[in-house]
Amino acid sequence: MEIASSVGLGVGLAAACGFRVFLPVLVMGLAARAGFLEVTDGFEWMAATPALLTVAVAMACEIGAYYIPWLDNLLDTVAMPAAVIAGTVVAAANVETGSPLLSWSLAAVTGGGAAAVVQAGTTLLRGASTLATAGLGNPVVSTAETGGAVGLSLLAIALPVLALAAVLALALVVVATIRRRAFVQRPAGS
Repeated sequence: MEIASSVGLGVGLAAACGFRVFLPVLVMGLAARAGFLEVTDGFEWMAATPALLTVAVAMACEIGAYYIPWLDNLLDTVAMPAAVIAGTVVAAANVETGSPLLSWSLAAVTGGGAAAVVQAGTTLLRGASTLATAGLGNPVVSTAETGGAVGLSLLAIALPVLALAAVLALALVVVATIRRRAFVQRPAGS
């Protein structure tokens, strides 16, 4: 697999981990099991039945928990490190460089970074929804996040370079939103 495709695949799946930690891992494992993608050496276990079952149960619990109004905000506090770890692992499972050090370094920076940026965006969105609707709008946000995880995961597998472009566009939106919020909240005299 050429480097642009493998990076697009890894970063796309990693960014999807920022929406839902376990769903992209399950999609990747199922795609590898079905022969739609080939993971790098040492990650074949992700397509094995025990791993798929474990990730499927974790995914169902995660998705369900995000529909409980007070629990969704609590989950956001632990989702960031979990998303970064999952993003790094799925990126490492898909980025082929020929050097394990380079692969893991690239996976940590691009995969972990993409997952962190998306997770930051979803946390901001959920916080705004909680403030605006007293949590009543959060199930809509949760449904959109799950859809984003599914869509981005499938896009990464089908069209990895397009997924990479989508992640870059999403990252620009999140960074711009964070900068705008920081500017609005800055006191007038500073």
